[in-house]
Amino acid sequence: MIIIKNKYEKIAERAIKFVGILSILPVFFIIGYIIYKGVPAMSWSFITEMPTDGMRSGGIFPAIIGTLWLTLGTIIVSVPFGILTGIYLVEYAKDNFLTRIINLTIINLAGIPSIIYGLFGMALFVIFLGFDVSILSGSLTLGIMCLPVIITSTREALLSVPHGLREASLALGATKWETITKIVLPAALPGTLTGVILSISRAAGETAPIMFTAVAFYLPFLPETPWDQVMALPYHLFVISTQVPNMPIQNMEGTLFVLVAITIGFNLLGAAIRHKFNNKG
Repeated sequence: MIIIKNKYEKIAERAIKFVGILSILPVFFIIGYIIYKGVPAMSWSFITEMPTDGMRSGGIFPAIIGTLWLTLGTIIVSVPFGILTGIYLVEYAKDNFLTRIINLTIINLAGIPSIIYGLFGMALFVIFLGFDVSILSGSLTLGIMCLPVIITSTREALLSVPHGLREASLALGATKWETITKIVLPAALPGTLTGVILSISRAAGETAPIMFTAVAFYLPFLPETPWDQVMALPYHLFVISTQVPNMPIQNMEGTLFVLVAITIGFNLLGAAIRHKFNNKG
């Protein structure tokens, strides 16, 4: 009986490994294809120059800078509010009907299509509040889109911290806030960072939310303030792929490669920070 059980366990283990490998193969194939097509299109001028000739030549420097502006704005808007909201829901809010409704609403918000966030941002920030099409409007829209994932990941990470750590800290004379900031939050930080990484990476590659709130078809200058419009890599890729005739395929492949490289770069940076905190723990 034990031999048969072990046999089935080995079969199940091999099946799970096979499915896991099979699921990540398309990812490696797509990334490999993008690198294979995108690297030949790379040059110093392509990265550092302005677009010319109706964006058929020149570089994508304004789109790179615009993407970094929007990503930084999204981090400023979403990360503090998301983490603080998660802390409130776990450490301070009472477990009642209202809190459960709030948690359910946050989870449901994570599944809303990004185009809805874009229309919401246009109605609220661009039109009603009068921020116009700008980095500020785009960052606020992307920040709201990222909040559900960050709040949920923070909440789950905090809930995974053993309650005994809180009791031990309070028994030693620490206040509730000291316990949260010095004991609970550092222990939950790796899980929290996972949500931050996923949401910010998604925001860096989104087109629909910034289409209505932040970006322009073409700008011959770099943004200087949060109230300026920008070019951004996702929207720029959409424009040159669908709106500009006779666009060289190398420009599209190079733009896609840079966008994927920036997204992977954010993921690697976040993973390195998470690994550092894991080692400290």
